[in-house]
Amino acid sequence: MEEAYQIFSYLPLRYKSNEEDEYIQYLWKAFVNNYQNEQYQFAFMSYHMLFMCFVYFTIWKIKSIQPDDYSKVLLGFHTCLETATSPFGFSEEQERKIMRIFRFWNITSQQLKTYKELIDDRNNIAHANGNIFYKDEQSIDEKISDMLKACEEIQAKTKDTIEQSYVNFLSDNYSLDDSPYSTVEEMLNEEYTQKFYISKKDISICCNYNIVKLSKRINYESIHNIHHDIMELNKEE
Repeated sequence: MEEAYQIFSYLPLRYKSNEEDEYIQYLWKAFVNNYQNEQYQFAFMSYHMLFMCFVYFTIWKIKSIQPDDYSKVLLGFHTCLETATSPFGFSEEQERKIMRIFRFWNITSQQLKTYKELIDDRNNIAHANGNIFYKDEQSIDEKISDMLKACEEIQAKTKDTIEQSYVNFLSDNYSLDDSPYSTVEEMLNEEYTQKFYISKKDISICCNYNIVKLSKRINYESIHNIHHDIMELNKEE
């Protein structure tokens, strides 16, 4: 159960509506209740839905941060990948198929096969086929580990996307004096974290960004100071 909570490191820190937040919490509660009551198949279904939410939020980040690259890979996918007005709109595409978008961000064929197998495993328990595939904690814990590993792999492959978004944020928000916000934390939350559905893992990438790469910029000192403040805000206890 403790490992399962790690999924929240990959999910957004802030949502754009209470309904989105409520939905994620609903899935988590469904997972916990079924897990604690040894209804492991239903626990798997709930957790896999959380995993797919991570997938949709990641694709949304790519769509928002790298629109030109994103538009080049839409051929063959459902129109929802272009017309969706929220990450949840991507659910109109087949889950096995939507995983293929990560090929363009260098996810390997073997990794994609594993992600699709997770979807197949979930589908196998979503029908009244008379089978109970997950009867003990070990069986569900193995699936949780597989999904968290997939999150880690996808996160690693989209690191450049997050770094690009962070550089853009720093370039546009290097001074509180020229912003409507009174603190760096408020500015970060409103102009970055919520805007792009940024996760704890994303913030870690930002804090570890080599800020010296921006040293030739005119406003480097201000950018460096904002970056330092963000690092302090997110320093691990």
